[in-house]
Amino acid sequence: MTLPNLQHSPGFLLGSAYRRISILFSRALKPFDITPEQWTVLYTIASHDNVNQKAVAASVDKDQPTTARILELLGKKGLITKTVSDNDRRAYLLNATAEGKALIDSTLALEQQNLDSAFAGLSPSQIEELRLILKTICRNTGNIYED
Repeated sequence: MTLPNLQHSPGFLLGSAYRRISILFSRALKPFDITPEQWTVLYTIASHDNVNQKAVAASVDKDQPTTARILELLGKKGLITKTVSDNDRRAYLLNATAEGKALIDSTLALEQQNLDSAFAGLSPSQIEELRLILKTICRNTGNIYED
């Protein structure tokens, strides 16, 4: 039996492209002492006032324990605050601090430069088609974190 060339597999290529983009973004973020995963969570919180952990986890496509670990780190760095929800005493409401918002503001251009480099040579219509294809793949694979 002859095995197919892994480098031609769409799944392998998708994973490889993600890892490469993530590594490049990680290098760009190094001076800011934040990882791409932390940045994505912080960005989500900075984009919404009083967001709960479950909504953040769903938005960034992470499981609850991973999200909780990231939130703990962001809190220790002074980038977010957690307050108990008036509606549900077991839930926390998350907000970005002024420092957290400033970090996002100062790194948004890095994220865009990273994507511009990754998508160099693609037309706007190709990028839009890629976005639609990726959304379809995400929809087809469902929520992998559901119990």
